[in-house]
Amino acid sequence: MKNFKVCGFVAGLGCVAVLAANAFAITANPNLSIGKNLYVDGAVNTNWQPGVYTDGHLDFNQIASASELALNVGEGPSKIFITWQTRGDEAWTSNQYVQVQASCAHNPQEGSNLQNFKILTSGNSTNGVDGDWETAAEVGESGAMSRGLAIDFAGKSWFKIVAESPVKNLEEIGVFDMSNGGNDTWFFMGTSISQMGMKQTTVDSNYAQLIHARYPNYFPAMLRGGIGCVTSSGVVEGLKYYAEYVGNVGYWAIEMGTNDAWGGNNYNVQIFKNNMQEIIDTAKARGITPIIARMMATNPEVAGWQIHEEFLTAIEELRVANDLPKGPDFYEYFSKHPEELIGGSDGVHPNEVGAASMNRLWAEAMAPLYEASGKDGIAPARNLHYALPQICVEGNSIAVSGVQESAQVTVLDLMGHTVENHNLPAGRYVVLVRGKGLSYSAKVTVK
Repeated sequence: MKNFKVCGFVAGLGCVAVLAANAFAITANPNLSIGKNLYVDGAVNTNWQPGVYTDGHLDFNQIASASELALNVGEGPSKIFITWQTRGDEAWTSNQYVQVQASCAHNPQEGSNLQNFKILTSGNSTNGVDGDWETAAEVGESGAMSRGLAIDFAGKSWFKIVAESPVKNLEEIGVFDMSNGGNDTWFFMGTSISQMGMKQTTVDSNYAQLIHARYPNYFPAMLRGGIGCVTSSGVVEGLKYYAEYVGNVGYWAIEMGTNDAWGGNNYNVQIFKNNMQEIIDTAKARGITPIIARMMATNPEVAGWQIHEEFLTAIEELRVANDLPKGPDFYEYFSKHPEELIGGSDGVHPNEVGAASMNRLWAEAMAPLYEASGKDGIAPARNLHYALPQICVEGNSIAVSGVQESAQVTVLDLMGHTVENHNLPAGRYVVLVRGKGLSYSAKVTVK
């Protein structure tokens, strides 16, 4: 649409200044492993679905025990990012690394996480066993159920992981092409809400699959990091392990605070805010973009309490003060959809429908970053400095000001469909502003 209203000065008008999207640009790292068979201890795995460990879909198919895992990625990539996910305890790591409240300590069974291993590469193997192999990486103790490592891969076609001791319950291996400096790599840091919603509940389409369906050139690498009963203080105490194990990704997608706010209290809001600032600072120091979700609403009729609004205010203040992209609003959504939370005596954690909604809400919230980065998967090369537009809601339409007259303004619903900018139904929308050298986007709410 070429013609659009100019924001007026109306009492109560909701306006947002939009950040240059280039500040958070995403460069694609194509998935190289989907459809390829994983070789286990020198043979194609005998699972009735041999590609199940590389299909990008986390489910409950598991290899009981293996010391050697190999994959033929094919020739071409000069650098790859290898990810893996195992099961034991559903938490990302044990109490040895990240402390949680004593009521639900995490002590994964021995061998459930991959540690003390080497990654080797070959350019002439035919079966993952023969041929010439070189050591590309060597890892000692590793307490996480999910990690990723980037290795040089020029002139190679195979890699294999050789562990000192067998790993149990391997569930997923992913390989991504990092030749172009891709940063579409995500660690989902969280509490039991993320542990259940992003890992242990099987969903039809996870975050990566939803993004890939909408932006085919992108396929995010997902590392799941939920830990039941963890508080922001527990994360801060274990930050050295987060930095070591997942300090090499592009984004930390953070769901945090429910355990800090448990019972509806507000006495430790400042502690929570201080802790979150330290998490943000740690991420930024490693070149990671942290993105914080607005914490999950409870079902107060079941849980008996609701998140105190001061925690929600703290998250927004942190986002603004640190110039962060806006994360999903779990509070707004689940306060309107309490049926997607577990019933009985819970009322806090997502059920199967709620888990699917969590993945969708993350994808919807991050869609503007992909949109602004370019559908070809190549992030803009530099920041361009233009006046930032204002995007405002006036009644049932959206108005824009502060841009060139030739700018193109498009309004999308959260499913990515273009809509006419008049008589808009109540709901949330994505506004895209495109001009010469300009690429802006924002979410707005029509009430």
